[in-house]
Amino acid sequence: MRILVTGGAGFIGSNFIHYLFKHYSDLVVVNLDKLTYAGNLANLLDIEKKYKNSKYFFIHGDIANRELVAAILEQYQLEVIVNFAAESHVDRSIFNAYPFVQTNVVGTQNLLECAKKAKIQKFIHISTDEVYGSLGKEGKFSESTPLAPNSPYSASKAGADFLCRSYFKTYGFPVIITRCSNNYGPFQFPEKLIPLTFLRAMKDEPIPVYGQGENVRDWIFVEDHCYGIDLAMQRGKPGAIYNFGGNAEKKNIEVVKAILDFLGKPHSLITFVKDRPGHDFRYAMDFSYAQKELGFSPRISFEKGLEITLKWYQNNLDWISQIQSGEYLTFMETWYGK
Repeated sequence: MRILVTGGAGFIGSNFIHYLFKHYSDLVVVNLDKLTYAGNLANLLDIEKKYKNSKYFFIHGDIANRELVAAILEQYQLEVIVNFAAESHVDRSIFNAYPFVQTNVVGTQNLLECAKKAKIQKFIHISTDEVYGSLGKEGKFSESTPLAPNSPYSASKAGADFLCRSYFKTYGFPVIITRCSNNYGPFQFPEKLIPLTFLRAMKDEPIPVYGQGENVRDWIFVEDHCYGIDLAMQRGKPGAIYNFGGNAEKKNIEVVKAILDFLGKPHSLITFVKDRPGHDFRYAMDFSYAQKELGFSPRISFEKGLEITLKWYQNNLDWISQIQSGEYLTFMETWYGK
């Protein structure tokens, strides 16, 4: 199996590369990553040491670069593309939407066009539950739920999804779209809720929580998400969409308190801040179709996954120190306050 993983130095992408090498021996992986602020080659140091230039190849570049993508597909004779490459943080998209459209929409279209010309056998596009918009107190998102994105980030991801659909409908190109709920686990950049809470709690700093923390998310451990993507890659039908969820709905305030309790930190660190614009109230995923067609079910409970994640951060404080660049700190202080 010869796979191009785009965005493979990011959180989910790097976990997926680890998953591939854990479960497959006959494998070549090419990792194309732009190495923006959230991309970190330290996520893959052990893969580099063991497989560099034999089964694993890293290329620093942009998925929107047509000549580069075409050359990679030709040189390495790739069969499958798994597209993780994306600007993914909602808050940043509110701050500046341009990079989200460029990477998530233009970049995805370029990948699709290059892949079509190279006759790639399967194209797995990694999307998000956020394209569906917001739920009330009842119900869950299914694959047939109309898309209703509410942030520039989710709008750009929905645009990419529509492009993928069009390439299947128009050209018969073998695209599969997967949509997942909130991921958590090792290597997640500390702008997202769980690592941000951990980092601030360790320093006894105020922990910002939007509104009253009542917004609900369904959480999926990143290894379970990788398992779902693998199933889609092996068994998925071209043109299909598969939802992956963790069956773990939690209010944001519940997640923050669970982290503080694990660390033995007081709940008084919680600081409620003004809600962000267009903040979706609730996400919940119906993954029964993926369960029926692929055999997918989440295997790690939220409680167990959170314990694994927090212990990983405790044991990898050097990793956290390495990624706390000036750009990261500047954005976080501008958005959340010091």
